[in-house]
Amino acid sequence: MNLELQQFKADFFKALAHPLRIRILELLCEGDKNVNELQTLIGSEGSAVSQQLAILRSKNIVYGTKDGNRVVYSLRDPMIKELLAIARQIFNNHLIDTISMLDKFNDEAE
Repeated sequence: MNLELQQFKADFFKALAHPLRIRILELLCEGDKNVNELQTLIGSEGSAVSQQLAILRSKNIVYGTKDGNRVVYSLRDPMIKELLAIARQIFNNHLIDTISMLDKFNDEAE
C-alpha cells in the first residue's frame, strides 16, 4: 500500500495545527501582508509570527515576495480559504451536536 498521499495530508495538517498559524492564514485570506502588518493585527511578537510563517513557508502553504526591505506573504493556493471555511463549518456542526446533546440531558434531568 502506497501511503505517500496520506503522508502528504498528515504533514499538511500538521503544518496547520497551531492557533497562530491558523490566524495568520485567516489574515492572509483577506489579502497579502508583511510581517509587521500580521504582527499588528495579531498582537503578537514579530519573532513568533516569523517562526510560524517559516513553518508555513517550508510546507509551501505560503510564499514571500521581496518588496524593498520587506517580505510580503501570500497564500500559495487560494483554496486554503475554502479549507478554513469548511473547517469552521465542521466546528459549528460539532457545536450544534454538543448543544443538542446538552439540551437532551437537561430535558431528561427535568
